[in-house]
Formats: sequence, structure tokens, C-alpha cells
Amino acid sequence: MKKKTEAARLTFPITGMSCASCAANIQRTLASLSGVKEAQVNFAANKAIITFEPTLIKPVDLVESIRQLGYDVGTDRVEFLIQGMHCAACQRKIEETLLQAEGVIKAVVNLASSRATVDYIANQTSPSRLKKIIKDLGYEATEISSQDMQAETSDQIFQKEYQSLKKRFLVGALLGLLIFLGSSKNLFPWIPSFLGNFFILWLLATPVQFIIGWPFYKGAWTAFRHRNADMNTLIALGTSAAYFFSVVVTLFPEVIQRGGLKAHVYFDTSALIIVLILLGRLLEARAKGRTSEAIKKLARLQPTTATVIRNGQEIQIPVEEVRAGDLLLVKPGERIPVDGTVKEGQSTVDESMITGESFPVKKKPGDEVIGATINQTGSFKFIATKVGQETMLAQIIKLVQEAQSSRAPIQRLADLISGYFVPIVISLAILTFIIWFDFGPEPSLTRALLNFVAVLIIACPCALGLATPTAIMVGTGRGAEAGILIKGGEILETAHRLQVIVFDKTGTITKGHPEVVAIIPKEPFSAEELLFYAASAERHSEHPLGEAILKKAAALNLSLVEPEAFQAKKGRGIKTQVDGQNVLVGNFKFMDENKIDTNSISQPAARLASEGKTPVLVAVNNQLAGLIAIADPLKETSPPALKKLKKMGLKLMMLTGDNSRTATAIARQVGLDGVEAELLPADKVAVIKKLQQQGLKVGMVGDGINDAPALAQADVGIALGSGTDIAIEASDITLIRDDLWGVAHALELSQKTIRTIKQNLFWAFFYNTIGIPIAAGVLYPFFGLLLNPILASAAMAFSSVSVVSNSLRLRRLKLKKEVN
Repeated sequence: MKKKTEAARLTFPITGMSCASCAANIQRTLASLSGVKEAQVNFAANKAIITFEPTLIKPVDLVESIRQLGYDVGTDRVEFLIQGMHCAACQRKIEETLLQAEGVIKAVVNLASSRATVDYIANQTSPSRLKKIIKDLGYEATEISSQDMQAETSDQIFQKEYQSLKKRFLVGALLGLLIFLGSSKNLFPWIPSFLGNFFILWLLATPVQFIIGWPFYKGAWTAFRHRNADMNTLIALGTSAAYFFSVVVTLFPEVIQRGGLKAHVYFDTSALIIVLILLGRLLEARAKGRTSEAIKKLARLQPTTATVIRNGQEIQIPVEEVRAGDLLLVKPGERIPVDGTVKEGQSTVDESMITGESFPVKKKPGDEVIGATINQTGSFKFIATKVGQETMLAQIIKLVQEAQSSRAPIQRLADLISGYFVPIVISLAILTFIIWFDFGPEPSLTRALLNFVAVLIIACPCALGLATPTAIMVGTGRGAEAGILIKGGEILETAHRLQVIVFDKTGTITKGHPEVVAIIPKEPFSAEELLFYAASAERHSEHPLGEAILKKAAALNLSLVEPEAFQAKKGRGIKTQVDGQNVLVGNFKFMDENKIDTNSISQPAARLASEGKTPVLVAVNNQLAGLIAIADPLKETSPPALKKLKKMGLKLMMLTGDNSRTATAIARQVGLDGVEAELLPADKVAVIKKLQQQGLKVGMVGDGINDAPALAQADVGIALGSGTDIAIEASDITLIRDDLWGVAHALELSQKTIRTIKQNLFWAFFYNTIGIPIAAGVLYPFFGLLLNPILASAAMAFSSVSVVSNSLRLRRLKLKKEVN
């Protein structure tokens, strides 16, 4: 392993270089980076050899620099579940050691999920080598090879850890109770006198100290071997001090008595500290298991079998054997096994477990269905389109897992403190002992010992390490349950600081497809006759406005006829014959060209146009028959959702490629603060950059390919799940539902999660800031109060439980569709 203070060298395999100038470009870019001493890029060998200073630049920054140039670095990723981590110092130790290993690009260790994610260069290291590094640090690592294994193994490890802790605690609690009763004859005079014998107490305390408490010694020794100190060090030192002092008193009471002290043992202190810390870990393990409930729920949604139709026969097969293109049958009450497209039949499907939407969704031929959702009313057949790890459920699980393993910037302070915390605490404990032994009242040795132990025990930094990751795990899990996929802790933290949100129009605020919104006939024509002539004329038109007219006619069950002598005039309209009548369908310019009098309809047409609606005029036999207004209507949820965002104090803007009149009308209807229209994708990026240059944090909401650059440029990009894969890939938050309420809910979830993290960190810091001086005896000169080490261990144990429990409150967060 390389020392952090020495120059390091990495060899990167690079793909995508098509010429020597590509290699030169990469080499020039790498050489310009601060911390890079030398960079050599070999085009023929497709690799880069980089010598760099690890204290100034990290391997992951080198990789990102290459990727930003449009090339890729051949890296692999492995995930481990780790047993034995109990504090931020454990997490930091594993992470820093992995980062020092040859070939490792990035390592993220999550205390709350007991998970490590490592990106590495395959030809320089391997999962087995990384696993050995973790094992050498004193922890057990299990490699995770699939999402199913992730959920199953994670649950197994949590259960194994929980059961082991439970056994240790129960045995320790029984022995600890006997020790406590034997040590408290004044309180319990009915206790047999032999139980108070020092040798009996020693006999009972020894298995608690060295068998029940063995994991503390093992962890402390491993840390010592690697020149580290963690919470195991504090517990081992504190309990050992009480235990071995008691052993000396038991074996050589006269030595203590010659010093003027009463021969008193503290086996109850050492034993009960271990038992109470185990109780805290037991409760903590149980609570931590609940932080990953969202993943477990999602994993349990996947059905195990599917009914596939082959050669006309219905065959039950494991869902893993379903292939894209298979024809599957789903009966009422069954879960849909994989993603696909309905081919035959109709039904309603409960998609609430994926989208968070409580209302069933109607499905007909051509509609998409999502794997793991529940078919309700009818049977249907569908073609499998996405199977295995490509299904929406698998992608959701993957996103949530990655988010839960990520780290928010707010956690850096806790990480920094944890690196120095334990040595400082040991120093404070020693100082406490010296002061009490030299200057404290008699019995000074006893008081010095107890205060020394109390300082060590109360200062264990468990709560500090759990404060951030538990909240992120629960917050991202709650988001997934509501159809909000947040890609990481950094996104959660940034989202709550957004000041401006810009929206695309088409498909984001509006439905994204034109609809007939008004029919205004002129006598002697009725609305039905007007629509009949217009729809029959448009039967062979591919224009979006024509499709909207045809959809309206179909909805009203109108019987249409074939048009004759069809002529299309680009940008103006169509001329044809319908049922023997000459029919014109088009705009005002088209009607003027054909000498149709439109004065009687000009006023309502102007009003509709000012509202962002497109008027389509219809004439029959050179007589104006009326007007059909077509618009891309607002989604029903857009106005209330945008109103909610405004109440949250956000400035709302629209960026669209549509014409200015329509965009302004839509913006006015939903109460946006600003609108910029007729923009190209690059123009949207420029607007966002301009806002960011003003010091504003900007969020972007969109759904199309043309939104991808703007989504990537924004501080937080939010893509609607109905949008394209490119838009979703470029975004930081994906809303599974085609609903702007998800934007408000995502920001609300972000705010509540960050608030919870700040609460956790405050109490973790406050607890140690207040607890250590009290344990050291600062209250004794004023009130005569000292903190019993047993109470210190109880306080320390329950501080971790309180942090996890506070994070778990996020599971009950109600994301309502209402404006307060």
C-alpha cells in the first residue's frame, strides 16, 4: 500500500481514443491538473500512466477529468456488506485504507447500511484482494454480486448480527444482574452473603469481561495494530481499568487498605457497562435494520413465476427465465412479472407500489405495464420488453441502494471530527485521572478511576457516525415509496437550498399532446356537424392538430366518411370533399386565400389565441362553419403543485421552445414568475448559467431529449418518469409519476431529511460536549455530583438509538397533494 504522503502512480486503461491527438489532448488536460506530477497517455496501448500527489488530487478526480473529455476509463465496481462496524472511526478506517490500496479509484463506506462500494481498476486489484484488506482490519466482508443477493444477504447479516448480540446480551444481563445484586447488599439485604464475596464477583465478572466483551478487545487490538483508535478502544480501556482495579483489590486488599482506602470492587461497573453497551447495540441493530425497509419492500414485490405462452400453451416458468419478446398472460389478482406492452385484453392495474399513485390505471392494447404491479379486474396478454436488471423495479432498487450508500457534504464535519475524536478523548480521560488523583478529595484513587472510566465510556462517537447516513437511508427510501428517486445524499442536501426552479412546458406543465378544448359552430351548422366535416377531412392528415380533431370525434363516437380529392397546403390547411361537400380546414390565412368571410369568428378566435389555444377554422361549400380550438392543455395537477412550490418561497420560471404567445398564456394561467420562449436546448443552458452566475441555486424540471443539457447544467435536475431515458439519465431526481406534485414532494422530503440530519448532528455534538465535562467531574465542586460510569454507558448506548429513531420518523412523513 502506498503512503498518502508519497507520490502515487496509477495506470488507467482508456477507451474511446480514435487518434493520437486524442491521447495528446488527454495528456495535456491531466498534466494541467494541480497535484499531477507527470502524465503519459499511450494511444497504441490505450492507457494512461499518471504520477500524482494523493494529498492534492484523488484518483476519482483523475478519472472524472478523463470522462469529461468524452472518454471512458476501464473501471469495475464491487460492493461488500461489512460486519463489525460500530462507529464513525470504524467507517473512516476502512474507507481510508481502501483508498490507499493500489488500483482503487473510489471507496465509500456507509455505517448505517454496513456497506462499502469500491470502484477499482481490474488489472491492478481484485474483489478478493479488497476483501482481504477489510478482513485484515478486523471486519468481515461479504461480496454482493446481484441486487437479489444484496437484499437477501443484507437481511441475513443484520439478522445474524442481531441474534449474536441478543445471545451475548441475555447471558451478560443474567451475569450482570447477579454481580449487581452481590455488589449492592445494602440495597438488597435478602441477597445471600456468599454472592457478595469478592472472589465470587470476580468469577461472575470474568466471562462478561472476556467472553461477552471479547468483540471490544478484538476491535481495540485490530485498531492498535493499524495505529488507530476507535470506540472499541474506549470501551476496552474503560472496562479493563475497572475490572483490573477490582482484581487487585480482590487479591491484595491489604495494599489498598494500607493506602487508607476501603477495599471496594467495581466488577459491577465493568460488567454493566458491557451489558448496557450491548443493549444499545442490540437496539441500534434492530433500528438500523428498519432503515433499509424500503429496499426490502421493493425486493419482495418481484414475483417468482410468470405464465408464458409458447406454441399456444400456457407454461409456468421462473421469472428469471423470461426473455424480452416473450408473450405472457396475467390473470386478475396476479403481479405482472416484468415490464412490457399490452397486446391483447383490457384491465386496470394497481401501480401504487411503484408510482405511489393510489388510483388504479386502465390498460388497453399498446399501453405499457410495469413489472411487480398488481393486475386487478381482467386478464390480458403482453409482450415482455424489459427483463432482469432492466426492469423499472430493478432500476429503482439500484438507484435507492446507490443513494443510500452515498454521503452528503454535511457529513464531512462529522467524518473530520471522528478522525481525531478518540485520541483526544483518551487524552482527556488520562488528564481527568491525573487531576482527580493529585487534587481530588479522598478516596482520590477511587474517584480518579471512576471518572477516568466515565469519560472514556460516555464519549464513544457512535451517534456521530450514524447521524447522517441513517437519515439519508430513510429519506431516500421514503422517497422511493412515493415515486421519487433521489440519486444521492449530495442531491438531497442541494435540493433543500434551491431558490429558482425552471420548467419545460410541453409534457412537463402541459400534457404534451394537443386536444380539442372548444368547438364554436356558426349557424346553420351544429357542433356535431362541424366536428364531423373537420374530422372526416383530417382522416389522412398526419398533422398533430388533425390527430387531436380525430381523437375528439372518436371520443364522441362519430361515424366519419372517406375524404375525396384531398389536398394539403403546408402551413395553412387542407382542401377536400366530404360527403359530396367542399370542405376547407385551416388557419385565417388559408380562409382569406379562399375568400371565406371570417369576421364573425375573429373576436372569439383572438380571445382563444390569447389564452394559448390554436383556432382551426372550418368552411363548407365556401361558407364558414365554425371554429375548433386546440391546445396542449395543462395537467390537472400542475396549477396546485406550482402554487405549493410558490408557497415554499421558490421563484418559478418556464423555458420552452414553443412560441411566445402560447408560453406567456400558459405562464399566466399557472402564475409563473417569468417565461422565456422560442429557445433552443443550448439557450436553456445559457439561461440557467446566467441565473447561477447571479448566485442562485437552480433546479430544472423537464422530460424530453432537448431538456437533457439543461437538466445536467442545473444544480438539481428533475426528470419526469414519463420522459426519455436520456432525460432521466441526465437528472439528479427522477419522478416516476408524470406529476409535478413530485417536485414539491421531493423538495419537502429534502428539507425534512436535512433538518433531521442537523438535529442528529446537533444532539450528537451536544451530547459529547456536555457529557464529557460532566463525566470528568466539572459539577462536583458546585453540586457534589459525579457521573457513575454505569449511567455514562447507558447514556452513550441510548444516544445512538435516539439518533436512529429520530431518522426513522421520516418513514411517517406524509407527502400531501394540497396547498396549505
